[in-house]
Amino acid sequence: MKDPEDKNRWLVGEPAAQVVRRIFNMAMDGIGPFQSAKTLSEERVEKPSYYYAMNRLPEGKASQYDMSTPYAWNIRTVCVILSRLEYLGKTVNFRTCKESYKDKKIKYNAKEDWLIFPDTHEAIIEQEQFDTVQRLRGTPRRFDSTGEPNPLTGLVYCADCGRKMYNSRRSKDYVKENRRGKTYTVKTSDHYTCSSYSLGYNSFKNLCTQHYIRSSVIRDMVLKTIERVSAHVRDKEDEFVQKVREMASVQQAETAKSHKKQLAKNERRIAELDTLFQKTYEDNAMGKLSDERYEQMSGGYERKQADLKQQTAVLQAELDAFNADSVKIDSFIALVRRYTNFEELTTPMLNEYIEKIVVYEPDKSSGERIQDIDIHFNFIGKYDLPQEEPTPEELEAHEKRLAKLKKQREANKRHYAKKKAEQEKLEREQQEKQQPKSA
Repeated sequence: MKDPEDKNRWLVGEPAAQVVRRIFNMAMDGIGPFQSAKTLSEERVEKPSYYYAMNRLPEGKASQYDMSTPYAWNIRTVCVILSRLEYLGKTVNFRTCKESYKDKKIKYNAKEDWLIFPDTHEAIIEQEQFDTVQRLRGTPRRFDSTGEPNPLTGLVYCADCGRKMYNSRRSKDYVKENRRGKTYTVKTSDHYTCSSYSLGYNSFKNLCTQHYIRSSVIRDMVLKTIERVSAHVRDKEDEFVQKVREMASVQQAETAKSHKKQLAKNERRIAELDTLFQKTYEDNAMGKLSDERYEQMSGGYERKQADLKQQTAVLQAELDAFNADSVKIDSFIALVRRYTNFEELTTPMLNEYIEKIVVYEPDKSSGERIQDIDIHFNFIGKYDLPQEEPTPEELEAHEKRLAKLKKQREANKRHYAKKKAEQEKLEREQQEKQQPKSA
């Protein structure tokens, strides 16, 4: 709200700011805009237009607003609040425009045309929380039979195709009948599979492999990794900072080299398209090229050139970000200091710590199902802890487990062979009974 003593200065209106903070906290908890709006309506929290009319407008002006539904929140209102840059202490101009001063119709400008002025007033939301919420809003939060969305959705990616993985959950067992009339029980499950595999399977296409993994396995591994990394940061902060900076410098150097190479290639191609466009224009002017053919070719050149210019702008922006400093070590250390309880992996902890989880296809060549998972943290990316050598007791336990698995596989093979032989014997006896006897 405006400062009573300085109309050009904004102050934080604490009652409304508490509602804004709560909406962002609900988003961090994995609650979508629909559920947030429903919760605020049920708790009779005043919606923004009603609050503004009752607290900011002079007497007699409130009649301009609909005062009949003071607690009727809707999805759009929550989405607008979650996207407002003003809560970061920024002033945004030129969101809208008009064709002329006579035109009353408002048009929305593209974000590239906005003018953003940072640090013009006190912030309500921290930048890290705002960025995390924007990332979470990019993934739909669908409810299933369990009544709530899986907090891991949107964070799990396939290592081979790079696509997000689909979550499948069943909240209770149920009995199903197959084509032969036999019944079997479908048990409760909660797992992830590659989306490319799932979509291609229905179309009989081998787009990727399954990459099956249970949600409980991911949650346990994420919690243990967060706990171990946090303990490492607390005990050896200097070593952690040095290692992250070394990893970041290597990654940035490789990416910057690739970006510079692609930028040079794009610039050469843009210049070639300019030459081709000019030659095509001259051929059309000299009558060597028809107007129809000229429009077709020139349109293709322009579209290709526009795509290259857009790609070049994105690459240059990323290159500038690398040069500035893309690793925020201090933010991650502050996050580690804020969390002290690692008994349970909560949704806010998951969203604040984790950027993405990359799942690989399991390897069964050793006789044991081994599946690798890469966990990428916010601010620092993937961080590999120093590996500890296994103790003799752990090696012995591992060998015993492999021997047990081998023995179990051999027993399963014998059981399968015996069952198959019995089935073949039964089929032969049935065929002999059905054959007619000779005279």
